[in-house]
Amino acid sequence: MMDELLSPSVQMPTPMARTRPGPASTVLEPPTAWRDPENESPFFEPIPVRVHTVEGAGGVALRVYDAGDEYGPPLFFVHGFSQCHLAWRRQFQSALGLGFRLVALDLRGHGLSDKPRAGYGDGRVWARDIHAVITALELDRPLMVGWSYGGMIVADYLRHFGQGHVAGVQFVSAMVKSGSEEAFGMLSPEMHGLVPGLFTEEAGASRATLETFVSLLHHQPVSQETRKRVLAYTEMVPAYVREALGSRAEDYDDVLHGLTVPVMVTHGLEDRVVLPASSRHIASLVPGAQMSLYSGVGHSPFWEDARRFNRELAAFAARCW
Repeated sequence: MMDELLSPSVQMPTPMARTRPGPASTVLEPPTAWRDPENESPFFEPIPVRVHTVEGAGGVALRVYDAGDEYGPPLFFVHGFSQCHLAWRRQFQSALGLGFRLVALDLRGHGLSDKPRAGYGDGRVWARDIHAVITALELDRPLMVGWSYGGMIVADYLRHFGQGHVAGVQFVSAMVKSGSEEAFGMLSPEMHGLVPGLFTEEAGASRATLETFVSLLHHQPVSQETRKRVLAYTEMVPAYVREALGSRAEDYDDVLHGLTVPVMVTHGLEDRVVLPASSRHIASLVPGAQMSLYSGVGHSPFWEDARRFNRELAAFAARCW
């Protein structure tokens, strides 16, 4: 798979052309690395992406991507289980960058960030990673967007650092519980069927399981190139990282109960990973939460109906600042 990953069609972006000094290092990445031929518009000129290396908890190097208006209100995107920053391509290469600063990281263990053997079970570690990015990039009250497992990472930050430094939160097809019977009930039967294959070190079984997992991420058809690229970065996450994430036991109901910042909850009704019941649960706990359900859309509404998602995100952001 690594040979495929390095082929032109699915290559992970390679930074180039050094710019001004940044958190640990900052380079400029050409917009061609983020091309999405299925979604290109003749009315939008692709924008370059700034790439930073930020030191997270315990000295772990985190790769962070930053585009759009550097002085605009920041939207901070947190990807899901076994994914990476490229999940947000249809946000980074969109009109959102004309008025907002767009920031996404590769979580520890994912993408091009460091992949230590331990540290994935402690919510304080995840919280410190998010805090490190906010601090290093000097993000002023970012709007946090957490997709799938990223909802738990955002909740880790809120639990340990509070909501005083965020403008709002958007939970997208998000998990906010793990390791309990109630949490398992919010995952689809298809996801239950992928255990223990998601955590195995055996290459053949792992590849077959991850191919099935990737097929669950979208309800709308995607091209072979997109599926190949998603599988490539899904496979970059070691099995020990996936197992550690799956072994956490967390419940963030108390965090949700205490939120006073604006909250939006987004979910595709055809989700075959995290059931819409999870988003309904979130909305039931947060007074005044705005809910947006997408018919005919699966686990990735920001990809499957990017125009609607981006429009609603921009409108929600206007409520937050």
